[in-house]
Amino acid sequence: MTQSFPIDLVALVPGKDDREALAGLIETRQASLGIRAIRAELLVHPRRDPGCFHEAPAVLQSYQRRAHYALVIFDHEGCGQEARPAPELERELEERLSNSGWPARAKALVIEPELEVWVWSDSPQVDVALGWQGRSPHLRRWLADNLHWPAGPPKPARPKETLDAALREAGVRRSSSIFRQLAETVSLERCRDAKFLQLKQLLTLWFPERPQT
Repeated sequence: MTQSFPIDLVALVPGKDDREALAGLIETRQASLGIRAIRAELLVHPRRDPGCFHEAPAVLQSYQRRAHYALVIFDHEGCGQEARPAPELERELEERLSNSGWPARAKALVIEPELEVWVWSDSPQVDVALGWQGRSPHLRRWLADNLHWPAGPPKPARPKETLDAALREAGVRRSSSIFRQLAETVSLERCRDAKFLQLKQLLTLWFPERPQT
């Protein structure tokens, strides 16, 4: 008999921005993700990215009998392990989670370089969320003219600094609500970041619209 859990997913993230982005996806984008509605608990680690990497097994231990799956998301930049490849960090953390009581039920996603890379799709909703709707020049042109995101690369080299510069220019205060707004409104097909696609695939695998028989 399959064990029943009161929580479908427990996720540990390094900040409110990550929490709001993930909440926006799983609470409002089920159809776009191809998943069913799920019961989730999203935890923010007070020691941010290093805390997620080093302490996730201890933080999540109390959820082993309450949550079906566990997910840990943090940024490669700022985690204290930048000299090591992100996939290596994911494998190590998943092994530690498995050894602590989450065999085949926990995954780690290390975003390169950081969460803000998910902001930069070609959706017009990005302009809306960042306060650039109707401005001239438009956001992408301003970023190129000011060397924040030159023409050519699919993403800016410094996504966080690029976001902060765009918000300052528009006179918009940085807020976690921006990440939720983007998660709720941007077409998921427009975000081609490899780690975001991996997250989509993982959620679809764990929580398909029609449970596998």
